[in-house]
Amino acid sequence: MKTPARTRSTAAPADREAAIVAAARTIAETEGWSAVTVRRLAAAIGYSQPVLYQHFPRGRPEIIAAVARSGFAQLEELVAGADDPDALAQTARAYLAFAREHAGLYTAMFEMPSLNRFASAQTPPELRRGFDALVAVLGRGPGADTRAELFWSMLHGVAVLERDGRLPAAQREERIAEIARLFS
Repeated sequence: MKTPARTRSTAAPADREAAIVAAARTIAETEGWSAVTVRRLAAAIGYSQPVLYQHFPRGRPEIIAAVARSGFAQLEELVAGADDPDALAQTARAYLAFAREHAGLYTAMFEMPSLNRFASAQTPPELRRGFDALVAVLGRGPGADTRAELFWSMLHGVAVLERDGRLPAAQREERIAEIARLFS
């Protein structure tokens, strides 16, 4: 009978990487990022630490970057395609809900040091597509990237301030309506 580690180590590299990222996300969401270590991940998924380093040679920072990229892909799906008159408010609502419901993931995406580079030639495609989804909601044209940066910055600020109890949740819809009005 094979051990779980041997069974899993025969998986395709992409499957192993996906398992590592999924385990990191789960641990971060339930216990926080301080609990996400290479040793802990190896134990959680039944791989040896060297197997994790084969996929993520830079260790934990590279795993965090991969988790963040998975979050940007998920966020893109939530904000892409809003094209009705209430698209800005829908996008703001989806963004803020994502930040609340996936606090550990959101932290990896926007608050932890990251190997992912923003606004450069090295920007990973998941980040670029997520940003482009915001640009599309706001409308293309002169200054579109700057408007998207400001929209994103405003949403991020609201998400963090709400999370930390500095903005009352009861006024969320009022804030969303005002943000949508400002960017209309």
